[in-house]
Amino acid sequence: MVGREAAPVPPRRSLPRPTGSGLVMRLRMAAGQAPEDFTASADRLRHAWGAHAVHVRPTKPGWLELRLVGWDVLAEVRPPRRRLAAGPLRLPLALPEDGEWHVRDFRTVPHELILGATQSGKSVYLRNLLCGLARQPVVLVGIDCKWGVELAPFTPRLSTLADTPDRAGELLDALLEEMEERFRLIGLSSGAGPDAVLTSDVWGLPEAVRPVPVVLVVDEVAELFLAANKDDEKRRDAMVTKLIRLAQLGRAAGIYLEVCGQRFGSELGKGATMLRAQLTGRVCHRVNDETSATMALGDIAPEAVLAATSIPAERPGVAVVGDSSGGWSRVRSPHLTLDDAAAVCRDTSALAPELPRLAPFRPVVAIEPAGPASPAAVPHTGRPVTE
Repeated sequence: MVGREAAPVPPRRSLPRPTGSGLVMRLRMAAGQAPEDFTASADRLRHAWGAHAVHVRPTKPGWLELRLVGWDVLAEVRPPRRRLAAGPLRLPLALPEDGEWHVRDFRTVPHELILGATQSGKSVYLRNLLCGLARQPVVLVGIDCKWGVELAPFTPRLSTLADTPDRAGELLDALLEEMEERFRLIGLSSGAGPDAVLTSDVWGLPEAVRPVPVVLVVDEVAELFLAANKDDEKRRDAMVTKLIRLAQLGRAAGIYLEVCGQRFGSELGKGATMLRAQLTGRVCHRVNDETSATMALGDIAPEAVLAATSIPAERPGVAVVGDSSGGWSRVRSPHLTLDDAAAVCRDTSALAPELPRLAPFRPVVAIEPAGPASPAAVPHTGRPVTE
């Protein structure tokens, strides 16, 4: 009738579906309703349903997803009730506030920057990442210029490990040569002929000739930028240039970067900002300075920088994850001890693929004795017993 307001129409909803952290349901919005109406009502829905939080996410035009979370998942990360779906270079690594696991997909986000101060949980995130990759046929390459102390427990699964800046420069040269060879392979496969394969990256090649993926993990990237004299500056500039080339071109060749550090800023030196621009994924734990948080998340969203700088010290493992699309969320990695992570790498050492070009950088792995030996039977030389 003329002059009467239309009565509010409730949206149609699906049956609630249980998840590992609560419930999820889909809503079909009525005409005239907008996602912002439901987002504004999320707090009232939380109280009405007795949930810890309610998260609203548009899925497609006219449809919303309501996710009810039963407890503070950032305070208590519980293991999933069912095995999470993973795949080649796809790893569930952390639990966001909405209870849906954050999945690291290298083919979608090829390179990532991981920042965090001491005792912030950055190492736990890296352990989960390395253990997930260790179970897959992936070449794991490590650069740890702190004499290898951070990546040493994972050496049974690492194909290469460089523990000094000079060694790191030689390893980057070998990776660039490997990348160039892969590009030549892609070009030959796309040449003329009845069996030609038209592709611009290694994932379009037949599986029989496709090179194995390579993941380069750089621990404490600031060590690569430090220079004490003119000679060090030349070495630094050359090494950073090689790292930037890998970041710019490596995705198509199946070479991916995980760059870690306690801090990251433009004052590190020439090339820092250019390298940051190539690292699409960003993970920022608690940091000691706002500059690092701004460097990691400032080009994504100002709100993400504020969230990263407000992470309390008593919650190690909490981080802000973002990407170049502008989306971000708070997450927390499940706790994984160093002993458990090292055991996974020992158990999966047979899965380490061999790349002849990287063979000279193969880390030395100590052999554990089969049983107790007397001091007289094993002379002490100050060096680990190796193959």
